[in-house]
Amino acid sequence: MSPLTTAIRASELTKHFPGVLAVDHLSFEVPAGEIFGLVGPDGAGKTTTLRMLAGVLTPDSGSATVAGVDIVRESEAAKPHISYMPQRFGLYEDLTVGENIRFYADVFGVSRTEREQRARQLLEAAAMSQFENRLAGKLSGGMKQKLGLVCALIHRPHVILLDEPTNGVDPVSRRDFWHILYSLLGENIAIVMSTAYLDEAERCHRVALLHQGRILFSDTPSQLKKHLPVAVVAVVSPSPRLVQTLLANAEGVLNVVLGGDGVHLVVDDAERRIPELRRHMVSAALPFQSIEHVTPSIEDLFVAATSGGDGGGER
Repeated sequence: MSPLTTAIRASELTKHFPGVLAVDHLSFEVPAGEIFGLVGPDGAGKTTTLRMLAGVLTPDSGSATVAGVDIVRESEAAKPHISYMPQRFGLYEDLTVGENIRFYADVFGVSRTEREQRARQLLEAAAMSQFENRLAGKLSGGMKQKLGLVCALIHRPHVILLDEPTNGVDPVSRRDFWHILYSLLGENIAIVMSTAYLDEAERCHRVALLHQGRILFSDTPSQLKKHLPVAVVAVVSPSPRLVQTLLANAEGVLNVVLGGDGVHLVVDDAERRIPELRRHMVSAALPFQSIEHVTPSIEDLFVAATSGGDGGGER
């Protein structure tokens, strides 16, 4: 199969479940050699979208081609070119790392020579070469996820569909996971991954922000930030929750996002509001290290777009 310029093309994909419109007329394209992120909270429609692209679910309406194959009419023909890694990937815990890899290689008809070469490359990228003889059931959660990705990639698919692959994964394994993904881009593979971690959107080439089954915005991370027509002020304080409570209803504050030791305030005019906000905190004797106008994050955009400007969002 020759490399594809457009690896995935979805048009008006729609899926209902009893009482729920899970995916609402989704349309997007993913070229080969790109990491495309489906970003949003639980219930946004991410898993349902991936399952339709994988040919596991049939859409109620709309169409999609994956690796050049119509997944509605010819889902079986598409499967050799796709790797779909659901949230609970089917590893065999009573088999070793190497035995799991060999099993999946056999399922996809990968030759022994190709399997050994590919496994060596992927295990090295995953920092797991020394664990080839360890039982999968004895691996940490992060290592199981990395092994799942290695197994999903053993047959060199054209398209990889990953459903929240880094959910609950430790920071080191998460870094290794992304290292593997970036290493695949030279193979002209298209990668679609869903995540509830908005910071991961920054690592994707393009992102679709999903909410209640619809795409709110879709663009590169840098371009997405330009969709926010207001300003963001960051306050660093040892008492972020008190800052949130104090400033949520201050004049000009449209939204408040709490995270770590700081608060992001979406405001109508940063230059005007920063002195006012500073005075509020000084009057309330609230300690803070800094208050400054910052570049908005994708999280700021998402919270502002989904909250209706009523504030109180928390990451």
